[in-house]
Amino acid sequence: MTRWHIITGEYPPQPGGVSDYTRLVARGLADTGDQVDVWAPPATGEARTDRGVTVRRLPDHFGIASMRLLDRELDRWPAPRRLLVQYVPHAFGWKALNVPFCLWLRSRRHDSLWVMFHEVAFPVARGQNFRHNALGMVTRTMAGLAAGAAERVFVSIPAWVSVLETLTETSTPVTWLPVPSSIPVVDDPRAAAAIKQRYGGGKALVGHFGTYGDHIRPLIYEAVPPMMKTCDCRLLLLGRGSVEARVDIVGRFPELDARVHATGAQTGDEVSRHVAACDLMLQPYPDGVSSRRTSVMVALSHGRAVLTTTGALTEPLWADRGAVALVPAGESHTLATAAVGLLNNPERLASLRADARALYDTRFDLSSTIATLRAADEEPAVFRAVS
Repeated sequence: MTRWHIITGEYPPQPGGVSDYTRLVARGLADTGDQVDVWAPPATGEARTDRGVTVRRLPDHFGIASMRLLDRELDRWPAPRRLLVQYVPHAFGWKALNVPFCLWLRSRRHDSLWVMFHEVAFPVARGQNFRHNALGMVTRTMAGLAAGAAERVFVSIPAWVSVLETLTETSTPVTWLPVPSSIPVVDDPRAAAAIKQRYGGGKALVGHFGTYGDHIRPLIYEAVPPMMKTCDCRLLLLGRGSVEARVDIVGRFPELDARVHATGAQTGDEVSRHVAACDLMLQPYPDGVSSRRTSVMVALSHGRAVLTTTGALTEPLWADRGAVALVPAGESHTLATAAVGLLNNPERLASLRADARALYDTRFDLSSTIATLRAADEEPAVFRAVS
């Protein structure tokens, strides 16, 4: 049995993708018989309790008081302690500039320090303003400190491997650890059929699940009108921000008022039933689909046909496996045309549904995440990076 100390910038009831992911991993490790302590910042709201998982709240957001408490409490356990850090530069406070926290990680090199990089650093780019480039330089330094101190490094997408290689000279093994869906599948076909009838009214129902951030909203807004102009379908927007997104779409295109629907924020079970009601999930991303996109993982885990985009961060497996329909990122009219073509091709939709679930089960399911972590734990001498 291993005792895991998971250090994270967010944990339920705090919202966020890293929060949901960390709870999944904590529960998965506990289900194997391991003991799990989660160290997270203060939170308001109802605490989540899971068998085998102890959540320990820090006094602040990874300030000096938190680091002192961590030192004191971790040292109560026999060395070496297993620390698993869920790393996102902005997750540790200080406006994504918490260099002292990364120096603290280096001070724990006598422990078995593992770091999971969900993101590495803010980008540095020619033509970008000075403040953003300065942020990029500092976050690159932070990532280098964290990776250089780690015994094991995990990344949410393979693209982060080359970035990390430029930041540290260590030979630490780097392993791709895709992020699974945070929404459990609810097997309730009757409820899904009722939802499909309520929103679709006998027409094809196209869904989108996400949080409608500034970079993804325009992709939806540009693809929806041409898609709905040439296809008598209905659109169902799911997730936080969906109501506001619907207001924007209908404000620009009033003729779509009766054909565009939104649920707003929902429980996991409600999201599952609504995703299961959709004929096609429209999931465009400006940098392309990748294994860190939990919204597409939700669609795959539910065996939904998915239309998404390719870009700089898209791994080869998406094209190699053929489990999703792909168009280049940024080509909204191509996206709309592809959606219409799929909706008019029931056989292709059925094939995509079967392939989506097969891909998820074999590559992205939580069981793969836990198996990878435990393999690294149990066979440290032979475990190597997975590309």
